[in-house]
Amino acid sequence: MTNMLKIAAAAASLAFVGVAPALADGDAVAGKAVFNQCKACHQVGPEAKNGVGPVLNGIVGRKAGEAPGYNYSDANKSSGLTWDEATLKEYLTDPKAKVPGTKMIFPGIKRENQLENLIAYLKEIKADGSGV
Repeated sequence: MTNMLKIAAAAASLAFVGVAPALADGDAVAGKAVFNQCKACHQVGPEAKNGVGPVLNGIVGRKAGEAPGYNYSDANKSSGLTWDEATLKEYLTDPKAKVPGTKMIFPGIKRENQLENLIAYLKEIKADGSGV
């Protein structure tokens, strides 16, 4: 019986480790405040329009350079990137390092918690702009 308890405890520990990254996800509410840094160039929501930067509705899971009606740099269009969490995190830390030749002039977000919160917020915004 003692071995069964040890096995159960080990399994529970592994299950918790598997859940741990999900627990470390950012806070979408805090991410909305971080998004204020992005508003000068980007919009989200049902009425969002392209401006200096493209609309970010549905950005998570979208291929780089594919927001309808936005004139992307060749570097962005040909980057081959898909905006998943890891790619966004790297890009938003230093856009010009991730995509040399991008026309995004933003210097980047250096604080880990701000990045996680911003990405959590962006993940909630659907392609139709709902979830804002």
